[in-house]
Amino acid sequence: MCRDKSSGYNEAVAAIADFPVTVEIDVRYRDLDTFNHVNNAVYLTYFEQARVAYFSELGWTTRDGNVVVARAEVNYRSAVKLGQKILAACRVSGFGTRSYTMEYLILADGKPAADGLTVQVFLSSGQSAPVPEELKRRILAVEARSGRSPR
Repeated sequence: MCRDKSSGYNEAVAAIADFPVTVEIDVRYRDLDTFNHVNNAVYLTYFEQARVAYFSELGWTTRDGNVVVARAEVNYRSAVKLGQKILAACRVSGFGTRSYTMEYLILADGKPAADGLTVQVFLSSGQSAPVPEELKRRILAVEARSGRSPR
């Protein structure tokens, strides 16, 4: 992910190529706070929009099994304002026994605005359960498009 605040456009474009799923997002007036930039909590919604697109790519629905976010982390890089075009990208970076980690990159007008991660836990009958092999197989197929493989 983009860790350096001074990363420029070329680095951002190179970094986004490592993410197999991206979505375009329009900044809405309701996304803004009293300082006229996107409120910090809205970035999690942008992550969610990318995550939903990722699950669509997987062809995975709640009928196949429930996945919940157990942890979220956001690193803010630059303010986003009304009228900017947002590109939200996500990928799976690793698997645990009962969870997997997704990483996100948010670009605003082609420049890094935020990055972060969420940890998803698979649920069965309301309890955490091992990530199904079918879900892992589908994730690996999506990740292969970017030429990388989760740990």
